[in-house]
Amino acid sequence: MVELKDIELRIKGMDCPSCAMNVENAIRKLNGIAGINVDFIIGKAAIKYDPSLTNTSEIREAIEKAGYTALENGTEDHEGSCSSCATDFFEEKRPLWKQRNIRIIVLSSMLLVLGLSIEYVTGTTALSHILFLLAGVISGYSIAKGISSLLKKRLDMNFLMTIAAIGAFSIGYGEEGASVLYLFFIAEFLEDYAGEKARKSIGALVKLAPETAVVIREGNEVNVHVHDANINDITVVRPGEKIPLDGIVISGESSVNQAAITGESMPVHKEIGDPVYAGTLNEHGYLEIRVSKRSEDTVISKIVKLVEDAERKKSPTEKFVDKFARYYTPAVIFLAAGVATVPSLVFGQPFDEWLYKALVLLVISCPCALAISTPVSMISGITGAAKNGVLIKGGNYIEEMAKAKVFVFDKTGTLTEGKPVVTDVLEVNSYSANEILEIAASIESLSEHPLARAVVAKAESGGMSLKSASEFKAIPGKGVKGNIDGKMYYIGGPAMFSGLSIPFPEVKVRELEEEGKTAILLGNRECMGIIAIMDKIRDAAPETIIMLKKIGMRVVMLTGDNERIAKAIANKLGIDEYHACLLPEDKVRIIEELDQKYGKVVMVGDGVNDAPALAKSSVGIAMGAIGSDVALETADIALMHDDISKLPYLSKLSKKTLGIVKENIFTSIAIKGSFAILAFPGIVTLWMAVAFGDMGLSLLVIVNSMRLSVLK
Repeated sequence: MVELKDIELRIKGMDCPSCAMNVENAIRKLNGIAGINVDFIIGKAAIKYDPSLTNTSEIREAIEKAGYTALENGTEDHEGSCSSCATDFFEEKRPLWKQRNIRIIVLSSMLLVLGLSIEYVTGTTALSHILFLLAGVISGYSIAKGISSLLKKRLDMNFLMTIAAIGAFSIGYGEEGASVLYLFFIAEFLEDYAGEKARKSIGALVKLAPETAVVIREGNEVNVHVHDANINDITVVRPGEKIPLDGIVISGESSVNQAAITGESMPVHKEIGDPVYAGTLNEHGYLEIRVSKRSEDTVISKIVKLVEDAERKKSPTEKFVDKFARYYTPAVIFLAAGVATVPSLVFGQPFDEWLYKALVLLVISCPCALAISTPVSMISGITGAAKNGVLIKGGNYIEEMAKAKVFVFDKTGTLTEGKPVVTDVLEVNSYSANEILEIAASIESLSEHPLARAVVAKAESGGMSLKSASEFKAIPGKGVKGNIDGKMYYIGGPAMFSGLSIPFPEVKVRELEEEGKTAILLGNRECMGIIAIMDKIRDAAPETIIMLKKIGMRVVMLTGDNERIAKAIANKLGIDEYHACLLPEDKVRIIEELDQKYGKVVMVGDGVNDAPALAKSSVGIAMGAIGSDVALETADIALMHDDISKLPYLSKLSKKTLGIVKENIFTSIAIKGSFAILAFPGIVTLWMAVAFGDMGLSLLVIVNSMRLSVLK
C-alpha cells in the first residue's frame, strides 16, 4: 500500500472565495489527490496526495495554469501575480505613495472626476467617455483578465464585473462601466487587506520567537539561527531579550514574561530546573538555558501550526454560507438573463433599459461580502484568543461553545491545584504540633504517596530536621508504620486506627472531612495527633464559577473522591450539582446524560486524565497545555496556563463571534436582497450596486469582524 504524502503550499493571488475554489478545482483534476483544503484568508493549500500518481511539480503546475503562483514553505517569490484577480494590493514594505495599487486608485479617481466634469460643463460625451474608458482599463486591467474564466468554464466575480462593465459601455453608460471596475478594484483591495490582516495575525505569532540564538560552543558565545541550534545546546539570554528556544534553566534566575504564550499578566519567576519557552521575555536576570526542543517543535511553533489548522476547519455556519453562495450566484445570473430578455421579447419593453437593470443584478450577485462574513469573524476570534493564551482548534468549536448550556469540571487538577497541602495539625493527648509533624514526616519521607509528600513538605518548610526511621512498612489502603528511637508509630486513616483498637477523636475527624479535608492520624499506643490535608482550591476557581453562573451556565463537578470531600468542595465553590466516587466510564455516562438533558456540554479537565469524558463532550478544554504535548494535540480548546479564569472570556468570545457572524450574514443578505428588488424600478444604479452592495458591504463586514481581535 502506497503511503500518502502531505504538502502545504502558499498560494499567491488568492483574495476571494472563488479564487480558492478555482485552485481546489484545478488540483482535484489531477490523479492521486486524496484530500485538499484551500483557504484564501491565510493564503495556503494543504494537500494530501499519492506520490505514485502525482508529484509536487504537477500540483504546482496545475495551480499556475489556473492563474496563481504556488510556493512551498521556505521559498520566496516576489514576481508572482494572479491572472484572474486584482492582487498584491497590500504592499506593506513600500511607502503608501509608491504602492502600485494606490497609484491606480488615485489615477483612476482623477480620470473619473475629470470625465464627469467635462460631461457636466460641456455636455459632450465623446472626450468624457474616452477618459472613462481609460479609468476602466487602468483600474480593471487585472479584473478584465477574468474573461479567461469563461474559457475555463467558471463564472467568478471577475467575469461578472467585466461583463457588467462591457455591457454598461455598450449602451452608453461609460461612467457607470468605469465606476464598476474602479469600485470593484477598491472592494478587492479591502478584501485582500482583510486576508492580509489575518495572515499578519499568524505572522505576529511567528515573530514572537527571535530568529537567532546565542549559544555557547567551545567556550565561546556564537550567534546562530534558531534552526541551527541543537538539543542540549546551551543558549545565553540576557535581561530584556526574548528566549529563542524551549529549554531548562541551568544557571541564573529571573522573572520571565510568558504573556505571549499563556496570556498571564504577571511575570513568572524562573530558577535552575524550571522550564522556559521560546518567545517569552527575560525581564531582568541572566539565564543559561539547555535547549530541550528544536525550533520546529517549540510550544510557539505548535501554537502557530494549530492556529493555521484551526482556520481551515470550517464551522457549520461557514459551510452553509459556502453552499449558499455556490447556488446563489448562478441563480442571480439566471435571473439577470431573464430580466435582460423577457421584458423586451415578451412585453416589447426597451432593451437597453432592462439590460441595464440586468447588469445591476449581475453586480449585486457578487457574493464576496457574504463569503468573507464568516471566515473573517472566525479568524479574528481564533487569533484574538491565541493572544490571550487560549488555543481554539477550529471555528466549529467556537459555535459549539456559543451554544453550550453546561460547564463540567473535573475536580482534581482543574478546580483544585492537584497538589495536596497540610492545612491543620491538631494536638491530641498533650503532644505538641511540632512533635506530631516531625515524627510523621520522618516516617512519611520513606513513602512516595502524594499525601506523604505533603506532610514532608510541611515539615521542611518549618525548618524541621527529620529523624531516622526503620522497619518502614506500607499497609495498602490503610497507612504506614515505622520505628523511631525504638518506638513503633502508625500513620493512617480512621480505618487503620479502628483496626488497631487505638481510640481517636471521631467527631473531630468527621468535622475535618466535612470541610473537604483528609484526616491522617498519628499514634503508637494512643492517638498523638491529627494532620489534615487538602487539595488546595485554585485561587481563580470561586470567581470563575460565579462568572459562569452569571452568564447562565449550569456548572457541574465530577470527581473520584468520596461524597464528603466532593460536597465540601462544591459548597465552597457554590456548585449546585456534583457527582462523587466516579470511575472514568461513570464520567462519560454523566456527560451523555447532561447532553440529553441540557444540550451542548463543555468539559474542562487536565488534558491527560479523563480523556474519554473530554472526547465525549461537545467541547473538551484542556488545562495547562503549555507543559503538555498531549493536551495540545487532543483538546478541542487548550488553556496554555492553568488559568480557569479564561473560561468566562472564552464563553463571551464565542457568543460574540457567533453574534457577529450572524450580523454579517444577515446584513449581507438584507442589503443584497434590497438592492436586487430596488434594481427593477431603476432606483439602484450600477455604481451604487458596487459602492454599497459590494465595496461598502465588504468594508462593513471586515470592520465588524475585526472588533473581536480586541475583545478581552
